[in-house]
Amino acid sequence: MLSAAAALFVNGLGVYLTIHANIGAGPWDVLNLGLSGTFAILYGTASISVSVSILIIDILMKEPIGIAMFIDAVVVGKAVDFFNYIDVVPVPQTLAGSILMIVIGLTIMGYTQYFYMKAALGCGPRDTLLVGLSRRMKKIPIGVISIGLLSLATLTGYLLGGPVGIGTIICAFCSGPIMQAAFHTVHFDATGITHQRIAESLGVLIKGQKHSDKD
Repeated sequence: MLSAAAALFVNGLGVYLTIHANIGAGPWDVLNLGLSGTFAILYGTASISVSVSILIIDILMKEPIGIAMFIDAVVVGKAVDFFNYIDVVPVPQTLAGSILMIVIGLTIMGYTQYFYMKAALGCGPRDTLLVGLSRRMKKIPIGVISIGLLSLATLTGYLLGGPVGIGTIICAFCSGPIMQAAFHTVHFDATGITHQRIAESLGVLIKGQKHSDKD
């Protein structure tokens, strides 16, 4: 569980870089930043609000819930807040520099996704929503459903003042291939992972605590 949390924290660095490139954020980040600006709240608070809302939908759809869902909902957004606070990475002054920063950010996100998924503690709220919708819309390809969700997030975020630009397009169309390339370099097959449900994860924690108490 600690490894998953650590991976998600570093994942937040990747998200921060894609935003800090300043040429348009990824679709979900357009929404988070739009909410952040509209309601004068931190990015992390907006991100948690969106994740919790999606988590409620996942629960209503009776999709399997893992403990990583809750870790994901909190850690990534607050990690972005942390990197915004320390502000050690300068904003690129050229388009090429901004694109390079986004690619680096997406690469970090791809590799940290490997460590996160390897822990097998469940998928994030957005991934679970995508899978849940695809199960209920069997005649629609999952790729089309994914594009629909990303488009809805982008449009809503844009209407709220979120930053849309070439970076949004890069994130939308390159995050998947970059993540797949990262998985390929570490010989990881995400489809072979059986994720724990939250009851199983809590059971492991309780057993580990009892074992620690005996020692």
